[in-house]
Amino acid sequence: MVEPFVAKSLTGWGRIAPRVCHVYRPEKPRLIENILRDLSQPHFIARGLGRSYGDTAVNEGGGVIDFARLNRMMRFDPATGVLECEAGVTLAEIIETFLPRGFFLPVTPGTKFVTVGGAIANDVHGKNHHRDGTFGQFVLDFGLYTPEGHLLLCSPEDNPDLFWATVGGIGLTGVILTARIRLQPVRSAYIVADYHKSRDLDDALATFEASDARYQYSVAWVDCLARGAMLGRCILMRGNHADPAQLPGSLAAKPFDVRPRRDKRVPVDCPAFLLNPLNVRVFNNLFYGMHRSVEGQIIDYDRYFYPLDQIHDWNRLYGRRGFVQYQATLPTESAKGLVALLERLSTERRGSFLGVLKRFGDAGPGLLSHPMKGYTLTLDIPNRTGLVPFLRELDRILLDHGGRLYLAKDAVAAPETVAVMYPDLDRFREIKGRVDPENRLSSSMARRLGIVGV
Repeated sequence: MVEPFVAKSLTGWGRIAPRVCHVYRPEKPRLIENILRDLSQPHFIARGLGRSYGDTAVNEGGGVIDFARLNRMMRFDPATGVLECEAGVTLAEIIETFLPRGFFLPVTPGTKFVTVGGAIANDVHGKNHHRDGTFGQFVLDFGLYTPEGHLLLCSPEDNPDLFWATVGGIGLTGVILTARIRLQPVRSAYIVADYHKSRDLDDALATFEASDARYQYSVAWVDCLARGAMLGRCILMRGNHADPAQLPGSLAAKPFDVRPRRDKRVPVDCPAFLLNPLNVRVFNNLFYGMHRSVEGQIIDYDRYFYPLDQIHDWNRLYGRRGFVQYQATLPTESAKGLVALLERLSTERRGSFLGVLKRFGDAGPGLLSHPMKGYTLTLDIPNRTGLVPFLRELDRILLDHGGRLYLAKDAVAAPETVAVMYPDLDRFREIKGRVDPENRLSSSMARRLGIVGV
């Protein structure tokens, strides 16, 4: 039986270049086999909540398997914190279910509206990479359905090469059906946060280097339009999970109760003129000015980890043309490349409200996993005239300093650029060719970057 599909225009979260795809919405994992056998489609890609910024989960003219209905939790062991669930379970659902029981995600990106399958396929990282690594390093195993009809158990011990090709492999090695992940125990739903107002980039990097060992979580907002002596000025926000004894009396009695935030929504696409450089500069000056260096602030997990999640459809703030989220990572010894990136952004006046700087720990074993030991700078850049040539300039700075882009956020990179940035790409292609010789798993990104053939 051929599963029905709906032709639908899809984009990533950045809303760049919509493409018509054929969307399937199976209700049971066994239907995946029928979908992959549908020869009316040249290829398929799995899709979670569509929070990858570019075309990772877009498949122009092909099939897209929507995992929204494949979100069942099967087993949980409170003694070990191990959860077994389907790939469509979201991080938000895990938090809602298990935080009241004293468990939190081991790694989380800046939004909880991500599926477990998407977190594995993009090997997401968070504010704790310098200490804990990526999401994939807390995955015990997963069930992977290959295009040739095999259901394989993959773990660091069973099919390890396929496991580490799939972790960060942007959905190209097989369809993840279920996974077992290890949650971390916590004693409250709150973070004890210290804020440091750095005067420039050197001050920020020195503070990261000197203090990150004391914090499980560490991140900075960076003013990407600041120039001269203020280049790279930041607000560092570092924290650890709070014990009940650290909470004020009203919270200590119920350490897992968090006052719900009032959700907001951006109802329309905002006019492009609102994101002009003057408005961004005014916002950045106000944001930097309103903060001060202070220690011991108690903040709930939702406000600390997910400040934008309360604003639904916030990507509409960038208007109909959308935006690119550009994440550039540089090795520790080439951190001066950050100066070149920030100077180019400031000169071109393409800065954003959201600029994030973090320190990464050691690279993980995933063949296409993004992080490496060093610093990562993330920027939202509106899509306006000259965007692609400008991003090519940033790519050249990265290449000159041994850096790389994050595939989950890329929308326009050139294939030769990515080939240099990811030295294990040929090894990845070899493993993919073994389990998917006909390239039934593909995406607009995979073809654009030459990871698979057209």
